[in-house]
Amino acid sequence: MACRQLLLISCLLAVVLLSMLQQGTGVSVGTRQVEGQEAQEAENRQKLRADELRREYHEEHRNEFENFVEEQNDEQEERRREAIEQWRQWHYDGLYPSYLYNRHHI
Repeated sequence: MACRQLLLISCLLAVVLLSMLQQGTGVSVGTRQVEGQEAQEAENRQKLRADELRREYHEEHRNEFENFVEEQNDEQEERRREAIEQWRQWHYDGLYPSYLYNRHHI
């Protein structure tokens, strides 16, 4: 009888121990899954931040280039205006507008 009680108690303890181990394994797997999700989210945030920085970098360089092109166009327009003004002063005959250059040829 003592042998049966000892066997029954040891089986009961084994069942309790196995159930506790199973719960512990489930908790650790769940913890690893949560940690994995957090790591994935952190990696996604880093990628998004890197994309944002790259976009800002390219936008800044594009703006600098657009400003450079605009300044070049303005300078070219100013040089053209000055050349036209010099031509007008050189060819000015006292009559305004210059009838020599504005008449229509038939």
